[in-house]
Amino acid sequence: MEKDSKIPAHVSIIMDGNGRWARERGQERVSGHKKGVESVRTCLEAAVEAGVKYLSLYAFSEENWDRPKTEVDFLMKLMFDSISAEMESLMKNGVRFRVLGNKARLNPVLQDAVAGMENMSRNNDRIELIVFLSYSGRWDIFQAAKKFAYQYLSQPDGMERLEKENDFAAFSQFLVTDGVPDPDLIIRTSGEKRLSNYLLWQGAYSELVFVDKNWPDFGKEDFFNALSEYSSRDRRYGKVK
Repeated sequence: MEKDSKIPAHVSIIMDGNGRWARERGQERVSGHKKGVESVRTCLEAAVEAGVKYLSLYAFSEENWDRPKTEVDFLMKLMFDSISAEMESLMKNGVRFRVLGNKARLNPVLQDAVAGMENMSRNNDRIELIVFLSYSGRWDIFQAAKKFAYQYLSQPDGMERLEKENDFAAFSQFLVTDGVPDPDLIIRTSGEKRLSNYLLWQGAYSELVFVDKNWPDFGKEDFFNALSEYSSRDRRYGKVK
């Protein structure tokens, strides 16, 4: 990348194509998931090198719970093993680690591992690595709407206050991403061109880059190419420049 390129503060990736990568090689789907962990490490290194402050990854959706139990169990174990294996490296490199999503659905062992890593890395500030686990955009908006309604409608002057505070910020604070800037760039691998129920609110004005490669084949050069594509975009947010 050129040094004068515009660097997005928050890059988010829909990591798609692990199963297809494995199938093309005559392997079980789980081998694609294992190989995909290497791409996570590579992209984190690239993000740090580029100066990105937030890197978020769509790892497991609410809909993914409907996959075969053997695959779900493997993915949960892989997540636990990855946290354990990468903990020392993340701490050494100043990475703050967070998991966002419906964490109540995770097994207790994984919940404890996530909480431990989040607590250990909470003061790191070089880059924030966010893993969306058991997450979907519709679920996020729905759970935020329930909290939002309770906040205002349970108070005598709730409706009056709601009309006065009729702005998006008042609602956004109830999303699981509260405190995290909306993604400037969303990358999706595997050639699919859709958001798949991901960051539907937060991605309203994100730039989208779709890459034909499956996630296990996505490397540092591909990450930098996506940043270069982003830097060429003219972001107007519906306004005229």
